[in-house]
Amino acid sequence: MTTELYFIYDSHCPWSYAATPIANALQEAYPKMQVHLLHAAHYMGKDSAGEEQMEAAERASGLKFGRDYIRYANSPKSSIKTANLMGWMQSKQADKQLPVLNALQRAHFIEGNPLNTKHDFMDIVEKFKLSPSNKIFRDELNMDAEYVLESIEEIQQMIGTKNFPAMVMTVGDNAIFIDHSKYISSPHAVVDAVKQEIAAFK
Repeated sequence: MTTELYFIYDSHCPWSYAATPIANALQEAYPKMQVHLLHAAHYMGKDSAGEEQMEAAERASGLKFGRDYIRYANSPKSSIKTANLMGWMQSKQADKQLPVLNALQRAHFIEGNPLNTKHDFMDIVEKFKLSPSNKIFRDELNMDAEYVLESIEEIQQMIGTKNFPAMVMTVGDNAIFIDHSKYISSPHAVVDAVKQEIAAFK
């Protein structure tokens, strides 16, 4: 049976950062599972999640946020270039998506990298030997990112919520909606919960 994970997130959302370890735990438990990381491109340079959401995500998950991120937590954020890069990866280098997302979130939330100019991405591009075109680093969404947004809309209709982060795992014809809020403090607990759900299908 084909197993797939769909994770709707935004690279600049503290709750998405807190939910990523759940995706990591599932990928570790199911190494052959196909992972679809779907960037919601929510932050367009006009607003941010803000300090309150960051503090709530920190309390719930126990994850740390770096001093430089905290200092600018209330400043407007733009995740457009990250959405373009991750959309490109989804179509060109899907196997590297999750490690790259982890690296991007570390750069943003711990090191305080705004991920707002081409230069901000260069360390990660070199580390993972990526070769995105310059179009990725423009200030508007590219076709790959737009295509991802269409996929997100379909999934949101299926699960009946426009909230993100959101996570759905499919096993054959069955879908498991994963309530990330239950596992944010102990991401590995998701693995047993999913195994029970899969056992119930059989």
